[in-house]
Amino acid sequence: MREAFSNQVSGMICLFVGVAMLASIATVPLSVGQQAAVGISTAVLFLVANRFEDRRVTIFLGILSLAMSARYIYWRATETLTFTTTPQLILGSLLVISEFYAVVVLVLGYFQTAWPLNRKPVPLPDNPDDWPTVDVYIPTYNESMSVVRATVLACRALDYPADKFRVYILDDGKREEFRRFAAEAGVGYIIRNNNKHAKAGNLNHAMTITKGEFIAIFDCDHIPVRAFLQVTMGWLAREKKLAMVQTPHHFYSPDPFQRNLAAGMRVPPEGNLFYGLLQDGNDYWDGTFFCGSCAVIRREALMSIGGFATETVTEDAHTMLKLHRKGWSSAYLRVPLAAGLATERLILHIGQRIRWARGMMQISRIDFPLFGPGLAIGQRLCYLNAALHFYFAIPRVIFLTSPLAYLLLGQNMIAASPLAILAYAMPHIFHSVATASRNQRSWRHSFWSEIYETSLALFLVRVTIATLINPRAGKFNVTDKGGTLARGFFDLRAVYPNMICAAVVGLGILRGLYGLVFEKTTTLVFQALLLNTIWATISLLILLAALAVGRERQQLRARARAYASICPPSCISRTAGC
Repeated sequence: MREAFSNQVSGMICLFVGVAMLASIATVPLSVGQQAAVGISTAVLFLVANRFEDRRVTIFLGILSLAMSARYIYWRATETLTFTTTPQLILGSLLVISEFYAVVVLVLGYFQTAWPLNRKPVPLPDNPDDWPTVDVYIPTYNESMSVVRATVLACRALDYPADKFRVYILDDGKREEFRRFAAEAGVGYIIRNNNKHAKAGNLNHAMTITKGEFIAIFDCDHIPVRAFLQVTMGWLAREKKLAMVQTPHHFYSPDPFQRNLAAGMRVPPEGNLFYGLLQDGNDYWDGTFFCGSCAVIRREALMSIGGFATETVTEDAHTMLKLHRKGWSSAYLRVPLAAGLATERLILHIGQRIRWARGMMQISRIDFPLFGPGLAIGQRLCYLNAALHFYFAIPRVIFLTSPLAYLLLGQNMIAASPLAILAYAMPHIFHSVATASRNQRSWRHSFWSEIYETSLALFLVRVTIATLINPRAGKFNVTDKGGTLARGFFDLRAVYPNMICAAVVGLGILRGLYGLVFEKTTTLVFQALLLNTIWATISLLILLAALAVGRERQQLRARARAYASICPPSCISRTAGC
């Protein structure tokens, strides 16, 4: 822990020095030709440096990326904000605010993932009599027995002293079938008189009945390996101020993007970036988030904040924020120790992400992490990035549709020549994409981020505005899992906003092509038409890819199939993989 603290101090010193250097680089005046030369030179520098795998090189390339982004945003703020009409003022201001937002999120993302901790498990005490007691909670509401049964039986078979742990089904659906199954399986069965505060209320009620020193929580479709408690409890037994150990949410079934797109199974699942890179980066700053499942939490820590948070619909992240404010620490083990079902339909995926977005925006309005007591600067910035990320919907829509301001309305939102825009914007875009690609590697492919966000953006715009106005609105929704689909169909409910947007962008492209081919224009107007038409074409390609996810494929299997490999006898830890 002392070494981690020293690393954080060193990291903060480097951060402040880097900010000072970036400020000086961003403000150096250059001609358009000189700026283009800088862009080309830094691109070559990236291609050379990218051949080296050292983490320090990654940090250097992140600083290089921020330098190019700082130059771009400084140029935008000081030389391009000349508006002559009211539409230009409104549309141009929205665009530049969105660009500022993107750069802020870029900076926070580099900070958050600067040095993933890659924490390793530590052993429990040699004597099992010294191991702490654990209550294993499996909250459920309307999920089928076929989904819940496997999780309960897997938890019942955890490799931990029988007198040291107890499994409980927390049934907010109050189903007699589940009561009988709990009795047959030898596990506890807990219900309550009402469903107030949804999952958080369910967990809080169970805490008044059970007495274990620690609480392990699994969503009812998350099936743990037998060694789950032995792998996770070592840190909690050793570090008395450690409130929680979180492990990844690993899914053995394909998500909607993998199911519905031809290339889907050849790319990482949508959630891999968070559980593969971001949480590991958070752990360096003692900012690991609680994710609602596949985690173990100290009862004493929960009691110190009055139980699980109920003020927002993302009780998990808000609970951990409160724990961090109280001085408790968190840990992340990037070892898949449980496997669950991914959301199976795009419309269900959208509904789940809407809840996550609403919850994180509620946190940013009710308990803004940048202010308030108890948090270190690293924790504040990690939580800030998580909260700001879910505001992406409005900037995403603005970026997709901005070329239409010129193509359809004749409004120029950037008071600069197309060549100047390219000279400043292209280095910013190149380094942002290339550095993210290096940093994220196999966790996420760059173009897929565009598809993921575009699939959600137009649905989230309304939620973003509503939550900003009334942060306490909205309710917890349960994501259905484990269904079948007799035949494929195109789910218009999940894509109709993007369909409308694609049609309008297509009109803008036709207008641009008409102007390029048939209209006599000046060189400057021709360049503007060409630049905006290319921009709109890229937007249309992204929208079409997002539309393709709405083609739901047939699913006749009631249970997902998973590939398995046999570990050789030399494999020491089967839970960690071979």
